[in-house]
Amino acid sequence: MTSITENADIRQPARSGSEHSIAIAAMAVILIVLPWTGVYPYFIMQALCFALFACAFNLLIGYGGLLSFGHAMFLGTAGYITAHAIKEWGFPPELGILAGTLAAAALGVLAGLVAIRRQGIYFAMITLALSQLLYFVYLQAKFTHGEDGIQSVPQGKLFGLFNLSQPLTLYYVVLAFFLFGFLIIYRAINSPFGEVLKSIRENEPRAISLGYRTDQYKLLAFILSGTLAGLAGAVKVLVAQNASLTDVHWTMSGEVVLIVLLGGLGTIFGPVVGAFIIIAMQQYLAGFGQWVLVIQGVIFVVCVLAFRRGIVGEIAYYTGRSL
Repeated sequence: MTSITENADIRQPARSGSEHSIAIAAMAVILIVLPWTGVYPYFIMQALCFALFACAFNLLIGYGGLLSFGHAMFLGTAGYITAHAIKEWGFPPELGILAGTLAAAALGVLAGLVAIRRQGIYFAMITLALSQLLYFVYLQAKFTHGEDGIQSVPQGKLFGLFNLSQPLTLYYVVLAFFLFGFLIIYRAINSPFGEVLKSIRENEPRAISLGYRTDQYKLLAFILSGTLAGLAGAVKVLVAQNASLTDVHWTMSGEVVLIVLLGGLGTIFGPVVGAFIIIAMQQYLAGFGQWVLVIQGVIFVVCVLAFRRGIVGEIAYYTGRSL
């Protein structure tokens, strides 16, 4: 394995597992106490859902080198299945989330088998085409209620114990799901699987010459990324209490690209920082109406010019640490 990991990640220096553990623990503590500082809980919950979505996307592009322009299909599919299962089938929240996540995983298998055969822009275009295909399917499907979406999804009680209609209870449940998904991604990145994935990103022909079946690794990364993106979409339904076409539209796929680039491509904490910045802008700039998109565009251009590696990426570069 030494020969393949030598070139695995040349962009960032190594950092010990203990330092990473301390950083993750610090992030968890901050998120645990954040609602008690006066910050609006709904804003944090929304940011956590998008942070998990962005972390899942970053696993694919930042560590696998695969740019997907259709990742919203996993977010939206899981959202629709979860909302329908809870509202129409009477599923409890935990089974609704499980159903949505499994649906995203199944979609990841099917979409991955089709898309993973191509590379570069062709891979990106195939994922975009599949996402748009599902968008028009959901637009016409009866169970999605078209442009109206699935509204007033009951939050219920998780495992019959935790009343999700209580904001603080819902917040800590969302936080638990976020940390669960985040730790899965972190473990995948820092495993032999992750090292091979990084080597494929840096030099796929070399990985093939060493005997690795790169298509299988990329397919597994695609499925894992889609599954965790689906988990984010399923949890998001409990926060917003609705599922709509917005979550499966191509603009959502573009937004997650923006989040990852802003926070730092190929960094562990970059997608989390990027998600909080983007959601904060949407929350606090909403009063500007149509101008909010222009303001976001200007801020994004400035950040890209000033922080070419992303905010966390720049910090990691100048401090000499992997973040």
